[in-house]
Amino acid sequence: MPSNDARILLQSAVPTAAVGALAAVVSAVVAGADGAIGAVVATLVAILFMGVGLYVLQRTAKTLPHLFQAMGLMLYAAQILLLFIFVAAFKNTTLFNPRAFALTLLAGTLAWIAAQARAHMKSKILYVEPDSTMGDRPEKTGHSS
Repeated sequence: MPSNDARILLQSAVPTAAVGALAAVVSAVVAGADGAIGAVVATLVAILFMGVGLYVLQRTAKTLPHLFQAMGLMLYAAQILLLFIFVAAFKNTTLFNPRAFALTLLAGTLAWIAAQARAHMKSKILYVEPDSTMGDRPEKTGHSS
Protein backbone atom coordinates (compact mmCIF):
# COMPACT_ATOMS: atom_id res chain seq x y z
CA MET A 1 0.00 0.00 0.00
CA PRO A 2 1.55 3.36 -1.02
CA SER A 3 2.38 5.78 1.78
CA ASN A 4 -0.48 8.17 0.89
CA ASP A 5 -3.00 5.35 1.15
CA ALA A 6 -1.51 4.09 4.42
CA ARG A 7 -1.58 7.63 5.82
CA ILE A 8 -5.26 8.05 4.92
CA LEU A 9 -6.04 4.64 6.41
CA LEU A 10 -4.25 5.57 9.64
CA GLN A 11 -5.88 9.01 9.79
CA SER A 12 -9.28 7.34 9.47
CA ALA A 13 -8.75 4.32 11.73
CA VAL A 14 -7.32 6.18 14.73
CA PRO A 15 -10.29 8.57 15.24
CA THR A 16 -12.68 5.65 14.70
CA ALA A 17 -10.86 3.63 17.35
CA ALA A 18 -11.00 6.63 19.71
CA VAL A 19 -14.76 6.95 19.19
CA GLY A 20 -15.07 3.20 19.77
CA ALA A 21 -13.08 3.39 23.01
CA LEU A 22 -15.27 6.23 24.26
CA ALA A 23 -18.38 4.29 23.26
CA ALA A 24 -17.08 1.20 25.08
CA VAL A 25 -16.64 3.20 28.29
CA VAL A 26 -20.10 4.78 27.99
CA SER A 27 -21.66 1.42 27.11
CA ALA A 28 -19.95 -0.24 30.08
CA VAL A 29 -21.38 2.38 32.41
CA VAL A 30 -24.88 2.22 30.91
CA ALA A 31 -25.23 -1.46 29.96
CA GLY A 32 -22.45 -3.24 31.83
CA ALA A 33 -19.95 -5.69 30.38
CA ASP A 34 -22.31 -6.72 27.57
CA GLY A 35 -22.48 -3.10 26.44
CA ALA A 36 -18.71 -2.77 26.41
CA ILE A 37 -18.33 -5.99 24.41
CA GLY A 38 -20.94 -4.79 21.91
CA ALA A 39 -19.15 -1.47 21.50
CA VAL A 40 -15.77 -3.13 20.97
CA VAL A 41 -17.18 -5.58 18.41
CA ALA A 42 -18.94 -2.73 16.59
CA THR A 43 -15.74 -0.69 16.48
CA LEU A 44 -13.79 -3.60 15.03
CA VAL A 45 -16.52 -4.24 12.44
CA ALA A 46 -16.61 -0.57 11.41
CA ILE A 47 -12.82 -0.39 11.04
CA LEU A 48 -12.70 -3.69 9.15
CA PHE A 49 -15.55 -2.87 6.73
CA MET A 50 -14.43 0.67 6.04
CA GLY A 51 -10.74 -0.28 5.83
CA VAL A 52 -11.39 -3.02 3.30
CA GLY A 53 -13.56 -0.58 1.35
CA LEU A 54 -10.78 2.01 1.28
CA TYR A 55 -8.31 -0.62 0.11
CA VAL A 56 -10.62 -1.78 -2.69
CA LEU A 57 -11.28 1.79 -3.75
CA GLN A 58 -7.57 2.65 -3.88
CA ARG A 59 -6.85 -0.49 -5.93
CA THR A 60 -9.65 0.46 -8.33
CA ALA A 61 -8.26 3.98 -8.66
CA LYS A 62 -4.90 2.60 -9.72
CA THR A 63 -6.04 -0.17 -12.04
CA LEU A 64 -9.31 1.19 -13.46
CA PRO A 65 -9.30 4.97 -12.95
CA HIS A 66 -12.26 5.48 -15.27
CA LEU A 67 -14.45 3.46 -12.86
CA PHE A 68 -13.30 5.27 -9.70
CA GLN A 69 -16.35 7.47 -9.10
CA ALA A 70 -18.90 4.77 -9.90
CA MET A 71 -16.97 2.26 -7.78
CA GLY A 72 -16.89 4.70 -4.87
CA LEU A 73 -20.64 5.19 -4.96
CA MET A 74 -21.29 1.47 -5.30
CA LEU A 75 -18.83 0.66 -2.54
CA TYR A 76 -20.41 3.03 -0.01
CA ALA A 77 -23.88 1.72 -0.84
CA ALA A 78 -22.65 -1.87 -0.42
CA GLN A 79 -20.94 -1.03 2.88
CA ILE A 80 -24.07 0.56 4.32
CA LEU A 81 -26.14 -2.42 3.16
CA LEU A 82 -23.67 -4.90 4.69
CA LEU A 83 -23.60 -2.98 7.97
CA PHE A 84 -27.42 -2.99 8.02
CA ILE A 85 -27.43 -6.76 7.41
CA PHE A 86 -24.83 -7.23 10.15
CA VAL A 87 -26.95 -5.25 12.65
CA ALA A 88 -30.09 -7.18 11.65
CA ALA A 89 -28.30 -10.51 12.03
CA PHE A 90 -27.22 -9.69 15.59
CA LYS A 91 -30.44 -7.94 16.62
CA ASN A 92 -31.46 -10.59 19.17
CA THR A 93 -28.03 -11.81 20.25
CA THR A 94 -27.10 -12.58 23.82
CA LEU A 95 -23.36 -12.30 23.14
CA PHE A 96 -23.43 -8.54 23.69
CA ASN A 97 -25.82 -5.63 24.05
CA PRO A 98 -27.40 -5.09 20.60
CA ARG A 99 -28.29 -1.44 21.27
CA ALA A 100 -24.74 -0.55 22.29
CA PHE A 101 -23.51 -2.47 19.27
CA ALA A 102 -25.80 -0.66 16.82
CA LEU A 103 -25.17 2.82 18.22
CA THR A 104 -21.41 2.29 18.31
CA LEU A 105 -21.45 0.92 14.77
CA LEU A 106 -23.27 4.05 13.61
CA ALA A 107 -20.93 6.36 15.52
CA GLY A 108 -17.84 4.50 14.28
CA THR A 109 -18.99 4.60 10.67
CA LEU A 110 -19.74 8.33 10.86
CA ALA A 111 -16.38 8.96 12.55
CA TRP A 112 -14.60 7.00 9.80
CA ILE A 113 -16.34 8.93 7.02
CA ALA A 114 -15.63 12.30 8.65
CA ALA A 115 -11.99 11.41 9.32
CA GLN A 116 -11.51 10.07 5.79
CA ALA A 117 -12.99 13.22 4.28
CA ARG A 118 -10.69 15.34 6.45
CA ALA A 119 -7.66 13.22 5.51
CA HIS A 120 -8.42 13.57 1.80
CA MET A 121 -8.89 17.33 2.09
CA LYS A 122 -5.59 17.76 3.94
CA SER A 123 -3.55 15.40 1.75
CA LYS A 124 -1.62 16.87 -1.11
CA ILE A 125 -2.14 14.26 -3.79
CA LEU A 126 -1.00 15.18 -7.28
CA TYR A 127 -3.71 14.65 -9.83
CA VAL A 128 -1.29 15.23 -12.70
CA GLU A 129 1.97 13.31 -12.85
CA PRO A 130 4.77 15.80 -13.46
CA ASP A 131 7.00 14.77 -16.34
CA SER A 132 10.51 15.98 -15.61
CA THR A 133 12.00 14.59 -18.82
CA MET A 134 9.88 16.84 -21.04
CA GLY A 135 11.26 20.01 -19.50
CA ASP A 136 14.88 19.02 -20.27
CA ARG A 137 14.42 18.48 -24.01
CA PRO A 138 14.59 21.38 -26.43
CA GLU A 139 11.42 21.98 -28.34
CA LYS A 140 11.49 20.56 -31.83
CA THR A 141 10.78 22.89 -34.68
CA GLY A 142 10.68 22.38 -38.40
CA HIS A 143 14.12 24.04 -38.83
CA SER A 144 17.43 22.29 -38.72
CA SER A 145 20.41 24.23 -37.38
